[in-house]
Amino acid sequence: RELLPPCLVIIAGLTGIVLLCVSTKDVSITPPTKYGIVLDAGPSRTILFIYQWTTTAKSTGVIRECSSCPIQGPGISTYSDSPQEVGKSLEPCLNWAQKEIPAEQHSQTPLYLGATASMRQLNLTHPILSDGLLAALTGALKSSPFDFQGAQILPSPDEEAFKWVTVNYVLENFFKYNWQGQLVPSEKGMAGVLSMGGTSAQLTSTVEEGNQAPKEGVRLQLYGQTHNVYTQHCPCHGTDQLRSRLLSMLIQ
Repeated sequence: RELLPPCLVIIAGLTGIVLLCVSTKDVSITPPTKYGIVLDAGPSRTILFIYQWTTTAKSTGVIRECSSCPIQGPGISTYSDSPQEVGKSLEPCLNWAQKEIPAEQHSQTPLYLGATASMRQLNLTHPILSDGLLAALTGALKSSPFDFQGAQILPSPDEEAFKWVTVNYVLENFFKYNWQGQLVPSEKGMAGVLSMGGTSAQLTSTVEEGNQAPKEGVRLQLYGQTHNVYTQHCPCHGTDQLRSRLLSMLIQ
């Protein structure tokens, strides 16, 4: 029999030693990708957003928006006289989402719809019509293969709190990555958010622990920290009113 050259024997031996010394903790397994779907039903249109995440920090997902699908047609409140049509308007984007998300993840993908200003107004003036629309939406979304979590009209404080979360998440005020690629709490403070609507403006910020929060405040638990978020409404300071005042000044 032919013997292996001494150099190959040495290399093989060193390779074996290295493999024996590698700790199983050093071998990382990529966590599975999870998905979530949010339907943002605004006054003028509805958009379906798909989010995904693989990492969580203190029980909160570290997400990213991976794609979106604008629903064809106007906002859902315009279907008040024909609620059966509102479900049909969602079908193209729901079918698109089924192709974007792996089939084995469909039943584990939460699906949620939140309606805002126009549906709040419809609920005040014609509550029976708004209830019929929500029932039609619920039926359409329940028939999808995703894990339907609910369709509701967002109270104004909740909507503004979600805007506050979005801005501070994008600014990396909740957490940051250190030089080792690990998630650590951010040392930056939280930003306030001024949102300008057509008829009013809203200023959303946090209340320090120990201070008395307004009754309309929202308490959020994110990335291991508690945030008391409240919104100050400024009626008659929206873009429509500002435009009217400007035109009045120009005419005078």
